[in-house]
Amino acid sequence: MKILCIEDDHEMADLISEELQDRGFTVLLTHDGQAGLEAIERGRPDLVLCDIGLPMLSGFEVLEKVLVALSNPPPFIFLTALTDRESELCGRRLGADDYVTKPIDFDVLYEILRARLGRTRENTNPSVGVELAEREREVLTWSARGKTSSEIALILGLSKRTVDFHIDNARTKLGVATRIEAAIRATSLGLIAP
Repeated sequence: MKILCIEDDHEMADLISEELQDRGFTVLLTHDGQAGLEAIERGRPDLVLCDIGLPMLSGFEVLEKVLVALSNPPPFIFLTALTDRESELCGRRLGADDYVTKPIDFDVLYEILRARLGRTRENTNPSVGVELAEREREVLTWSARGKTSSEIALILGLSKRTVDFHIDNARTKLGVATRIEAAIRATSLGLIAP
Protein backbone atom coordinates (compact mmCIF):
# COMPACT_ATOMS: atom_id res chain seq x y z
CA MET A 1 0.00 0.00 0.00
CA LYS A 2 1.28 3.45 -0.97
CA ILE A 3 1.30 6.14 1.73
CA LEU A 4 2.04 9.79 1.02
CA CYS A 5 3.63 11.60 3.97
CA ILE A 6 3.54 15.40 3.83
CA GLU A 7 6.02 16.60 6.46
CA ASP A 8 8.24 19.71 6.33
CA ASP A 9 10.70 18.50 8.99
CA HIS A 10 13.08 16.41 6.88
CA GLU A 11 14.41 14.38 9.82
CA MET A 12 10.88 13.56 10.99
CA ALA A 13 9.85 12.69 7.43
CA ASP A 14 12.80 10.30 7.09
CA LEU A 15 11.98 8.68 10.45
CA ILE A 16 8.33 8.17 9.49
CA SER A 17 9.32 6.80 6.10
CA GLU A 18 11.86 4.39 7.58
CA GLU A 19 9.44 3.12 10.27
CA LEU A 20 6.59 2.58 7.81
CA GLN A 21 8.80 0.95 5.17
CA ASP A 22 10.04 -1.45 7.86
CA ARG A 23 6.37 -2.36 8.40
CA GLY A 24 5.79 -3.12 4.74
CA PHE A 25 4.42 0.15 3.33
CA THR A 26 5.64 2.09 0.31
CA VAL A 27 6.17 5.70 1.43
CA LEU A 28 6.33 8.82 -0.74
CA LEU A 29 7.53 12.07 0.84
CA THR A 30 6.80 15.71 0.12
CA HIS A 31 7.85 18.65 2.28
CA ASP A 32 5.26 21.38 1.67
CA GLY A 33 1.51 21.57 1.27
CA GLN A 34 1.46 22.47 -2.42
CA ALA A 35 3.79 19.62 -3.40
CA GLY A 36 1.69 17.29 -1.24
CA LEU A 37 -1.52 18.35 -2.94
CA GLU A 38 0.02 17.83 -6.37
CA ALA A 39 1.29 14.38 -5.33
CA ILE A 40 -2.20 13.40 -4.16
CA GLU A 41 -3.85 14.55 -7.38
CA ARG A 42 -1.14 13.00 -9.57
CA GLY A 43 -0.29 9.79 -7.73
CA ARG A 44 -3.52 8.85 -5.93
CA PRO A 45 -1.89 7.34 -2.81
CA ASP A 46 -3.82 4.79 -0.77
CA LEU A 47 -3.57 7.02 2.33
CA VAL A 48 -2.23 10.46 3.26
CA LEU A 49 -0.35 11.37 6.46
CA CYS A 50 -0.15 15.14 6.71
CA ASP A 51 1.38 17.62 9.12
CA ILE A 52 -0.65 20.79 9.72
CA GLY A 53 2.02 23.50 9.98
CA LEU A 54 3.39 23.28 6.44
CA PRO A 55 4.89 25.85 4.05
CA MET A 56 2.88 26.92 0.96
CA LEU A 57 -0.44 25.38 2.09
CA SER A 58 -1.32 24.29 5.62
CA GLY A 59 -2.47 20.73 6.20
CA PHE A 60 -5.99 22.06 6.71
CA GLU A 61 -5.88 23.74 3.29
CA VAL A 62 -4.53 20.56 1.65
CA LEU A 63 -7.44 18.53 3.05
CA GLU A 64 -10.02 21.12 1.97
CA LYS A 65 -8.65 21.14 -1.58
CA VAL A 66 -8.45 17.34 -1.77
CA LEU A 67 -12.09 16.95 -0.71
CA VAL A 68 -13.17 19.40 -3.40
CA ALA A 69 -10.92 18.02 -6.15
CA LEU A 70 -11.42 14.26 -5.73
CA SER A 71 -14.71 12.40 -5.74
CA ASN A 72 -13.13 9.44 -3.94
CA PRO A 73 -10.32 10.89 -1.80
CA PRO A 74 -7.87 8.62 0.04
CA PRO A 75 -8.07 8.35 3.83
CA PHE A 76 -6.47 11.48 5.28
CA ILE A 77 -4.76 11.47 8.68
CA PHE A 78 -3.26 14.50 10.37
CA LEU A 79 0.09 13.75 12.01
CA THR A 80 0.99 16.84 13.99
CA ALA A 81 2.57 18.41 17.06
CA LEU A 82 -0.59 20.50 17.57
CA THR A 83 -2.14 18.90 20.63
CA ASP A 84 -4.71 21.58 21.42
CA ARG A 85 -8.38 20.66 21.31
CA GLU A 86 -9.33 23.37 18.79
CA SER A 87 -6.82 22.16 16.19
CA GLU A 88 -8.06 18.59 16.54
CA LEU A 89 -11.70 19.67 16.31
CA CYS A 90 -10.90 21.77 13.24
CA GLY A 91 -9.20 18.81 11.56
CA ARG A 92 -12.05 16.46 12.31
CA ARG A 93 -14.69 18.99 11.20
CA LEU A 94 -12.88 19.41 7.90
CA GLY A 95 -13.23 15.67 7.34
CA ALA A 96 -9.94 14.14 8.48
CA ASP A 97 -10.17 10.40 9.05
CA ASP A 98 -7.94 10.61 12.11
CA TYR A 99 -5.76 12.98 14.12
CA VAL A 100 -2.49 11.65 15.57
CA THR A 101 -0.18 13.78 17.70
CA LYS A 102 3.59 13.76 18.00
CA PRO A 103 5.68 12.26 19.46
CA ILE A 104 4.49 9.35 17.33
CA ASP A 105 3.71 5.98 18.84
CA PHE A 106 4.45 3.92 15.72
CA ASP A 107 2.64 0.84 17.04
CA VAL A 108 -0.56 2.88 17.42
CA LEU A 109 -0.03 4.57 14.05
CA TYR A 110 0.47 1.18 12.40
CA GLU A 111 -2.87 -0.09 13.76
CA ILE A 112 -4.62 3.09 12.57
CA LEU A 113 -3.13 2.65 9.10
CA ARG A 114 -4.11 -1.02 8.95
CA ALA A 115 -7.68 -0.20 9.96
CA ARG A 116 -8.01 2.69 7.48
CA LEU A 117 -6.43 0.80 4.60
CA GLY A 118 -8.50 -2.30 5.35
CA ARG A 119 -11.69 -0.26 5.05
CA THR A 120 -10.43 1.27 1.81
CA ARG A 121 -9.93 -2.16 0.27
CA GLU A 122 -13.33 -3.39 1.43
CA ASN A 123 -15.12 -0.28 0.12
CA THR A 124 -13.22 0.57 -3.03
CA ASN A 125 -16.22 2.40 -4.43
CA PRO A 126 -19.05 2.42 -1.92
CA SER A 127 -20.99 5.12 -3.75
CA VAL A 128 -21.74 3.20 -6.96
CA GLY A 129 -25.49 2.84 -7.35
CA VAL A 130 -26.28 5.11 -4.38
CA GLU A 131 -29.86 6.30 -4.19
CA LEU A 132 -30.81 9.05 -1.78
CA ALA A 133 -34.33 9.73 -0.59
CA GLU A 134 -35.80 13.11 -1.54
CA ARG A 135 -35.46 14.44 2.03
CA GLU A 136 -31.82 13.26 2.19
CA ARG A 137 -31.08 15.16 -1.03
CA GLU A 138 -32.77 18.27 0.36
CA VAL A 139 -30.81 18.34 3.62
CA LEU A 140 -27.52 17.63 1.82
CA THR A 141 -28.23 20.41 -0.67
CA TRP A 142 -28.70 22.91 2.18
CA SER A 143 -25.70 21.49 4.01
CA ALA A 144 -23.58 21.98 0.86
CA ARG A 145 -24.70 25.62 0.90
CA GLY A 146 -23.20 26.01 4.37
CA LYS A 147 -26.34 25.75 6.47
CA THR A 148 -26.25 24.18 9.93
CA SER A 149 -28.71 21.49 11.00
CA SER A 150 -30.69 24.08 12.98
CA GLU A 151 -30.91 26.40 9.96
CA ILE A 152 -31.95 23.52 7.69
CA ALA A 153 -34.62 22.51 10.20
CA LEU A 154 -36.11 26.02 10.07
CA ILE A 155 -35.99 26.14 6.27
CA LEU A 156 -37.64 22.73 5.79
CA GLY A 157 -39.98 22.87 8.79
CA LEU A 158 -38.37 19.86 10.48
CA SER A 159 -36.75 19.24 13.84
CA LYS A 160 -32.97 19.45 14.09
CA ARG A 161 -32.99 15.81 15.15
CA THR A 162 -34.80 14.81 11.94
CA VAL A 163 -32.33 16.78 9.84
CA ASP A 164 -29.40 15.03 11.57
CA PHE A 165 -31.13 11.68 11.02
CA HIS A 166 -31.37 12.30 7.25
CA ILE A 167 -27.76 13.51 7.07
CA ASP A 168 -26.59 10.39 8.94
CA ASN A 169 -28.56 8.15 6.55
CA ALA A 170 -27.03 9.93 3.55
CA ARG A 171 -23.51 9.63 5.02
CA THR A 172 -24.01 5.90 5.50
CA LYS A 173 -25.33 5.40 1.97
CA LEU A 174 -22.46 7.43 0.51
CA GLY A 175 -19.84 5.64 2.62
CA VAL A 176 -18.33 8.79 4.14
CA ALA A 177 -17.58 9.98 7.66
CA THR A 178 -18.71 13.62 7.67
CA ARG A 179 -21.53 15.77 6.35
CA ILE A 180 -19.02 17.80 4.32
CA GLU A 181 -17.79 14.64 2.60
CA ALA A 182 -21.41 13.58 2.04
CA ALA A 183 -22.25 16.87 0.36
CA ILE A 184 -19.13 16.73 -1.80
CA ARG A 185 -19.70 13.09 -2.78
CA ALA A 186 -23.39 13.66 -3.53
CA THR A 187 -22.53 16.67 -5.68
CA SER A 188 -19.83 14.79 -7.59
CA LEU A 189 -22.27 11.93 -8.27
CA GLY A 190 -24.91 14.35 -9.52
CA LEU A 191 -27.30 13.45 -6.70
CA ILE A 192 -27.62 17.08 -5.61
CA ALA A 193 -27.08 20.35 -7.46
CA PRO A 194 -23.83 22.21 -6.72
